[in-house]
Amino acid sequence: MTVPMEYRQASRDFDAFLVDARDTAMLQTTNQAYTMIEAVLTVFRRRLSVADALAFAAVLPPVLRAIFVSGWDIAEPVRPFAERDVLTREVQAFRGDHNVSPETAIADVAAALGRHVDPAAFARVLDRLPPAAREFWRA
Repeated sequence: MTVPMEYRQASRDFDAFLVDARDTAMLQTTNQAYTMIEAVLTVFRRRLSVADALAFAAVLPPVLRAIFVSGWDIAEPVRPFAERDVLTREVQAFRGDHNVSPETAIADVAAALGRHVDPAAFARVLDRLPPAAREFWRA
């Protein structure tokens, strides 16, 4: 079996995603974009069961999939979804002084992500998650 293309070009695809997210959020650096992306993915993951989170991770590109599950404490209680402004504040609090995520961080990451995933697979996984999960990814 050959190495799947998604793994062969994982770094290149992730770099393109970082730049897209940076530009969408009007940030200065890809380091800032990385922190924003990690925060958005973590805030979302905290609201899913293990099974739902793994189903979601399966439709992400390889590097984003790794970021999504990195540092995950599966014993942590699942948090409820909340209003967008509450979730945004949680994103902005991630890593405190090293985070410059804008008020639009969730929508910005959602917009960029939508350009870097298989839209049909992404829609299918969101359809099996709670309605608030679908709302989270509304750009």
